[in-house]
Amino acid sequence: MLSLYHDARTPVHTVPAGTKLLVLAATGTALFFVPSILWLAVALAVVLGLYGVARIPWRTTGRQVLGLAPFLALIMVAQVIFSGWQSAVLVGERLLTLVLLANLVTLTTRTSAMVETIERALGPLRPLGVRPDRVGLLIAMTIRFIPVIREQAELVRSAQRARGIERSTVFLVPLLIRTLRMADGVGEALDARGLD
Repeated sequence: MLSLYHDARTPVHTVPAGTKLLVLAATGTALFFVPSILWLAVALAVVLGLYGVARIPWRTTGRQVLGLAPFLALIMVAQVIFSGWQSAVLVGERLLTLVLLANLVTLTTRTSAMVETIERALGPLRPLGVRPDRVGLLIAMTIRFIPVIREQAELVRSAQRARGIERSTVFLVPLLIRTLRMADGVGEALDARGLD
């Protein structure tokens, strides 16, 4: 669900990365203590309002929701079966709000700003063996490679459609092979630059 930076000059974009990450963590925690469908709907409406303030195109927002829809539907169906419809709605609202808020953070914050913030926050843990620069590199690479893996998935699906295979779980095997090859190449490049 993570997207690349959407360049714009808005109040949401000007909020420092550290503040956004703190708000995301606090909101993510708080959402699980809200037992009201109404208040969770208000929280979801606020997040969608922030998309408007950040001038994120509604097409982008819609794509995010559609991408999440199958997983959300499965989770909600399981909740209806085991806990009832009210629990399903609560879980659906929480997850949708949290994912959209996390996506808003990545859309309105440069990756470099997020990485610098996390490295600074982890600085005091250096004596315990934590290497903030490595954690920062890991986060930057994760954010960067999500769209790359999505592109690989689309290439595999296109190749299978060209062979007359419309829907198949076999799609996962070539995607996994491509991803592992790409990971090997990245690993060799990092090793060549002296990063163990």
